[in-house]
Amino acid sequence: MEEHLTVGRVAGLAGVSVRTLHHYDEIGLVQPSARTGAGYRAYSADDVRRLREVLAYRRLGFGLREIADLVDDPATDPVAHLHRLRALLLEQRDRAAAMVTAMDRELEARARGIRTTPEERLKMLGPQLYEVIGAAYPTTRRTEPRIAAQVWEALGDARTVLNVGAGTGSYEPPDRDVTAVEPSAVMRAQRPADAAPCVAARAESLPFEDGSFDAAMAFSTVHHWHDPIAGLREMRRVARRVVVFTHEAGDTGWRHRFWLTRDYLPEVAELVAGRPSVDRLAAAIGARMEPVLIPWDCADGFFEAHWRRPEAYLDEEVRRGVSVWTRVGPEAEQRAVSGLRDDLASGRWPERNRELVGLDAAELGLRLLVA
Repeated sequence: MEEHLTVGRVAGLAGVSVRTLHHYDEIGLVQPSARTGAGYRAYSADDVRRLREVLAYRRLGFGLREIADLVDDPATDPVAHLHRLRALLLEQRDRAAAMVTAMDRELEARARGIRTTPEERLKMLGPQLYEVIGAAYPTTRRTEPRIAAQVWEALGDARTVLNVGAGTGSYEPPDRDVTAVEPSAVMRAQRPADAAPCVAARAESLPFEDGSFDAAMAFSTVHHWHDPIAGLREMRRVARRVVVFTHEAGDTGWRHRFWLTRDYLPEVAELVAGRPSVDRLAAAIGARMEPVLIPWDCADGFFEAHWRRPEAYLDEEVRRGVSVWTRVGPEAEQRAVSGLRDDLASGRWPERNRELVGLDAAELGLRLLVA
């Protein structure tokens, strides 16, 4: 028989007051639907699941009206809620890690007798991930023409294109009518003056009517979305064709394919744990998959781009243009950089990766989803 929990028992387990639970009941947010043997109202397993989601969103800072919309979303099942909550918690952790990094830099500066400006002190109070890494994008993240050609070919004959998670505008096709979507104000501010018009919005809630565009594209951004499946379905809703550049981060073999994650930065595995696999992403929109090879002299500075140029990862400006380095935290970053520097100096890296020297391009799990 299914166990039903009393209001008092639930309050104790969840760490909230009985008064809070009564309030949720009164406004219809979480209403106990069962009865105990003595006839008292109690929480069923489904009620407890809903309460967990409500409390998780509440502790992430959402208002009660927002929470009601989220938990009542008919397109989001319990597993999708868990993925969304996990992504939100990771974002919160990333924000905290970014603040720690900023404070560490100020402490280091003060130890050397350097005073930070008031503006610099304020910046550490709550930046989003892209507010931390975004400043490096114009110098480290540029369009790689060989990869761009593959993306643009996949767009087919589309004349109107929505670029979701557009960032500073890399990979936006110059010969099409492009509309960009980007949630980060810092990234929007760095878009060139002649770039496509940009809307402040998230992938999971695109402010466009069904079928508004010939195609929707997303380049190296899905891993930052709160709910990747919901975002892809939104792209499918507003466009007749969808083209997404992503990677096989959910694949257990992916981490071992790239020497940087295999030998120096195993923490990346924790970052991608629980993220939908590329197969699941493709299935969500009925997409086919194309491998994307990375040229050895790739112009774009994404995480895997310097696979044949390991010394590039010793450059802090290069690292600041990649979200992974901020997300793993300063301790893991410095350990990885120190280990790589030592292995390059000793010759251990060339010895361990000698098969890479003769390659013009590498297959490191990057994929193009086309639906």
